[in-house]
Amino acid sequence: MSSPRPTVVVTGLGATTPLGGTAEETWQSVLAGRSGASTLDASWVEEYELPVTFAAQLAVPVTEVLKKVETKRLDPFAQYALVAAREAWADAGSPEVEPERLASAVGTGIGGVQTLLTAWEALRTKGPRRVYPLSIPMLMPNSASGTVSLEFGARAGAHTLVSACSSGAESIGYGAHLIREGLADVVIAGGSEASIHPLPIAGFAAMQALSTRNDSPQTASRPYDTDRDGFLLGEGGAILVLESEEHARARGANIICTLAGFGVSADSHHIAAPEPEGAGASRAMADAVRDAGATPADVCHINAHATSTPVGDVAEVAAIRRAFGKDADHMAISGTKSMTGHLLGAAGALEAVFAAQAVRDRLAPPTINIDNLDPAVDLDIVRDTPRPLGDGDLLVLDNSFGFGGHNVALAFGTHS
Repeated sequence: MSSPRPTVVVTGLGATTPLGGTAEETWQSVLAGRSGASTLDASWVEEYELPVTFAAQLAVPVTEVLKKVETKRLDPFAQYALVAAREAWADAGSPEVEPERLASAVGTGIGGVQTLLTAWEALRTKGPRRVYPLSIPMLMPNSASGTVSLEFGARAGAHTLVSACSSGAESIGYGAHLIREGLADVVIAGGSEASIHPLPIAGFAAMQALSTRNDSPQTASRPYDTDRDGFLLGEGGAILVLESEEHARARGANIICTLAGFGVSADSHHIAAPEPEGAGASRAMADAVRDAGATPADVCHINAHATSTPVGDVAEVAAIRRAFGKDADHMAISGTKSMTGHLLGAAGALEAVFAAQAVRDRLAPPTINIDNLDPAVDLDIVRDTPRPLGDGDLLVLDNSFGFGGHNVALAFGTHS
């Protein structure tokens, strides 16, 4: 007879984002309804005549946090992961754990694109002798997870999940899987991305995926609004420390919430567009709730993927309805990308941090910039101000979807 699977809990949170240099600063900015968007002042915006001239840049430059040698040896996306991981680890109380029972799982959508393009420019203009010797380890998508593993001595694996914009959320789900299967006691899990660079901006703009509200960056990301015209590109890193409940209790850790369930699916529909009826996304959500041993009636809040694209927002609404039917009527839906922008491979991890904080503080964060709600959105959207989630047990979902048809849902619950 098999023993019960371990309960996975969250004991630490860390983030560096367009809204703050820590997870708590970011959360307070979200609750206040602030936007992290601003006009880019880099010379390359004019040099390349980019059609989009704004983004959501880090609130606190990593040069104020990391040593110079660390910024020289790590691509920005790995730098962001390291900053967030150090905060999360300290928030968890710097747990003592055997290295062979500690793992890292840090995802990214694009990885070291800034290093790659800088190295290519050096090769093209100055020759092979001028290519930085650490270019290859810096540009590797697994460098963030490897860096975190080195920082904390994690020997139960340095895992890297690359599933576009769902990478961070899927990494957290994978971290829970490692604990449930008895392969680790503690996992440092999340995502990181640093893609505010002319090529990603030009590429997303060519797809007509980005908002072009150059004259009003802070109102550009407007999930569910009739006038939404694309997403706001953001950057940052977000990390959760996951732990088996048994391990956390044994060391007297402060438990923030449980990671009660997760669901993963694929649309197998289109490389970039979501399946319009939400079949795959709805399955991921339903599976996460089922995995948590709960029912749709138990879900009180969803931090939605809600990127502010014309097609994506309504596809997710359809998926929520398909998964939960009339039970969706009592779920408070938030679109926090309206403030943070879209952090690509870090987005689902940051929104997992928000989901954990929502459980902890019993608050659903707001969605800003909705002037005219799209009639196709028949859900209870939390607008402009936070909403209390009430007493009793809570179950909060974090939705994260990505190019390639990836769908991930994480379910966070109160801990008794």
